[in-house]
Amino acid sequence: MPGRERAFDEYVERYEAWYDSARGAALLATEVACLRPLLARYPKPWLEVGIGSGRFGQALGIQHGVDLSLPSLKLAWTRGVRVARGTGEALPYRDGAFGCVLMAFTLCFVSRPEAALREARRVLGDGGGLVLGLLLRGSPWADDYARRGREGHPVYRDAVFHSREEVEALTAEAGFRLEGYRSTLFQSPGLERYAVEEAVEGFAAGAGFACLAARKG
Repeated sequence: MPGRERAFDEYVERYEAWYDSARGAALLATEVACLRPLLARYPKPWLEVGIGSGRFGQALGIQHGVDLSLPSLKLAWTRGVRVARGTGEALPYRDGAFGCVLMAFTLCFVSRPEAALREARRVLGDGGGLVLGLLLRGSPWADDYARRGREGHPVYRDAVFHSREEVEALTAEAGFRLEGYRSTLFQSPGLERYAVEEAVEGFAAGAGFACLAARKG
């Protein structure tokens, strides 16, 4: 198993403990609230690529999820998600099977983001939508995680954070039409306590978490 997948397998328990903490729960609620109105633009069924343990999938009512980490998939299944093992670059689903594809904190971890976005387009029906939850290069949170990766963090050492311009170019090249942004997480990384934040419409410089919606062209 490649090192990246092994790191995710070994990190599942710490990931779960983080989201069970007061800080993690506040950040999850903040990010879910940012994503939800964008997902609601598109018809079901919905697929999450990089479902992980199903925290976002359960909170957002996502029916299907794909991931490489078996320990994570087992947890997602207990949270009511129909799961499959696979990669974003080779999704194990038929053409046009979904109304929306979500990638939350996923694009920075896929080896070939252009291929993953083309696959997302393939499994979407006509008029279906793509929603990305992003830590963009140059934002406080992405820069903090990048620093941790350089220091040897077992998960973030493999992350590649993209700029807003790079993400928009990748989605356009994959055949998507940008429809809008929502932004949140203006609190700094590393705080002892976090409050649940409301999202703002549009792209906001300085936001830690940017959510992009794009429709299949």
